[in-house]
Amino acid sequence: MAFTRATAQLAEKLTGKLTGLTESLTEKHHLSSRSVRTRVGLAGAAALTVTGVVGAAATPAIAAPDGGSGTYALGFVQAMAVGDTIADDVRAQAQAQQRVADAAEEKAEKAEEAEEAEKAAAEREAAEKREAAEKREAEKAAAEKREAAEAKRANERADRSAERRSATGYVDPVAGVDTTTTYKQAGASWSSGKHSGIDFPANTGTPVRSVGPGTVVTVGWGGAYGNQVVIRHDDGKYTQYAHLSATKVSAGQKVDGGQHIGAVGSTGNSTGPHLHFEARNGAYYGSDFNPITYLAGKGVDV
Repeated sequence: MAFTRATAQLAEKLTGKLTGLTESLTEKHHLSSRSVRTRVGLAGAAALTVTGVVGAAATPAIAAPDGGSGTYALGFVQAMAVGDTIADDVRAQAQAQQRVADAAEEKAEKAEEAEEAEKAAAEREAAEKREAAEKREAEKAAAEKREAAEAKRANERADRSAERRSATGYVDPVAGVDTTTTYKQAGASWSSGKHSGIDFPANTGTPVRSVGPGTVVTVGWGGAYGNQVVIRHDDGKYTQYAHLSATKVSAGQKVDGGQHIGAVGSTGNSTGPHLHFEARNGAYYGSDFNPITYLAGKGVDV
């Protein structure tokens, strides 16, 4: 602080002396308006010396004795040139720093926009996945509900049909379903080249029933027939029920005509859910005969 005050006092004294000297030179030589401006410039140069902006640059010209107005003007010009250079450097630094700050701000804004866009995209993807999962669950629930309703209706039809069974005690194996593939129909799907029974297309789970009273002789896997049940009836003939999704009886069990023995499926060599039904003279493959004729002889029309 003491150094600053001393410097300021010295500058004031120097400014006063320079001002007096300038006035004297003005009166003596009748300086033009240009000289007046030089005087003002010298006073300004002295003031700038106090601030430390041009100090050393102006001092040599001011201190030169009897140098005339040209010397003082030269010192002022040198001082102002140094001041302008410093000011230009300061402005250039400020502008450069501002450009860096602007670039950093723009980069931060772009990064924030990208982050927001990525977040929005992730939220949309998550929402789409939730919607897809909910849709799948709804479709699955609807399908299960339809299958349950169809199975219920099939059971009800089976019960009603059982009540209306013929006097012989025989019924059709799947209630209310028409046959498709006929007996002895040719095709490459069968090892013998011909169909050994008749088919009843129905949804998986539809009840399958014994066509008449008898005893279960075979329950389980039958190779190309998939899950099967074979029953020996009281008249000595056999019937087979194949491609079942489930069985409800066991070997040796006595059954009545119309009794629920299994469910329609698509096991074994099958292209879709249906019941393959055969009438046989023996328990095993190769002893088949026309099942429609057999059922018709029992009063059942299929």
